[in-house]
Amino acid sequence: MGNRLIPAVLFALLLIVQVQLWFGQGSLPHVNALRLELDQQKLANEEARLKMEQLSAEVTDLKQGLNMVEERARNELGMVKTNEVFVQVAK
Repeated sequence: MGNRLIPAVLFALLLIVQVQLWFGQGSLPHVNALRLELDQQKLANEEARLKMEQLSAEVTDLKQGLNMVEERARNELGMVKTNEVFVQVAK
């Protein structure tokens, strides 16, 4: 009786481990699905990062662009801001 019980218990344990490996929480198909989801999320993050860099560059250009427009208007057109006094020195 003891000789048949030990192999049956070991076989049952092996069967339980195999079932967990193929169908359980940490099963191979579940891990592969999570890896695929992770790869998709990394791709989405990279696209979002590129878009954020582009928007940041546009904001920087707009900030610097306004300064350049203001400087050109002051130098070429003689424009002044409110509460400023314009003094022109003749040569």
